[in-house]
Amino acid sequence: MSDQSRPPRIHDVAKLAGVSVATVSRAISNPSIVSETTRKAVEAAIAQTGYTLNFTARNLRQQQVGGVLALVPNLANPFFSQILSGISEVLRRHNLSLLVMDTTAVPDQPAMKVLGPYLTRSRSDGVIVLDGQMEPGLFARPGCPPLVQACEWIDGLSAPRVLADNVEGGRLAARHLTDLGHRSILHLTGPQGSSLTLSRRQGFLQGLAQAGLPDPGPGDSITGDFTARFGQQMAAQVLAMPDRPTAVFCDNDEMAIGLMHGLIVAGLRVPQDISVMGFDNIEMAAYSSPGLTTIRQHRARLGRRAAEVLLARMQGQQVIDSITLGVDLVVRASTGQAVKT
Repeated sequence: MSDQSRPPRIHDVAKLAGVSVATVSRAISNPSIVSETTRKAVEAAIAQTGYTLNFTARNLRQQQVGGVLALVPNLANPFFSQILSGISEVLRRHNLSLLVMDTTAVPDQPAMKVLGPYLTRSRSDGVIVLDGQMEPGLFARPGCPPLVQACEWIDGLSAPRVLADNVEGGRLAARHLTDLGHRSILHLTGPQGSSLTLSRRQGFLQGLAQAGLPDPGPGDSITGDFTARFGQQMAAQVLAMPDRPTAVFCDNDEMAIGLMHGLIVAGLRVPQDISVMGFDNIEMAAYSSPGLTTIRQHRARLGRRAAEVLLARMQGQQVIDSITLGVDLVVRASTGQAVKT
């Protein structure tokens, strides 16, 4: 036990936990690299001794700013909420703050003018890039902090990636709909050129092929923009199709929820007249009417993993180039057996 006449020291924590000072330091700075038993022992010793780390002094000593920048393509999109929460959860354990920037907030100004000042070690200790539409040259300037790409990736940007298995998600969507007997399926994709659009489309086509369906024609997909408003607008186009699909797979939940709203307002029943499926499992997917069948990304886990990889990079450790996290099918009431014609 530490002497009550002085503040507790890291040596007191190490002695009480039965580990070395170096292990205590690792458990504090990068808990993912120590065993759960060791981490819990260190945490208990910290609580018992009352030890606190002087983060301000440590940051000055290590020339750290004490914050991480997350670049998000659309803060209004609820998809990012759990990812940012997962990132923040890990950073808090290291007394690092999270700065979030919407990369589409100032479309009339050059990206470098807006982002440039933040892409330096004087403004952030690391960067998590969640926008796959950015130019890789933005991050090539001298003094750019360590980077990690999450959710999406940028072609030509050499930085670790933490991604959901979007290809498998597309396959699961195709398998679910074809198992229900659907053979005429419209795919409402994300923006053209998006890494998410490409990988989900790839998996969806693979799933159709596995079900023995022929390659879809050019009219079997429509390029969207991931917004609920676009999905709602597409309802009129779907209704006007001479050979109306029996199901629509949307590349994200917002478009799917917007599409369902538009179809129902127009007098169609979901899923009795047409099935609708999304991707992401945002919070509203469970509360839409009907509840939305979707592909679940484990978004908080993805955020935590991205933050852990970034912290490892900030500490000069070698990290895996690409980490892919699994996805799940969540079946709700918006999909049903194909309508017999």
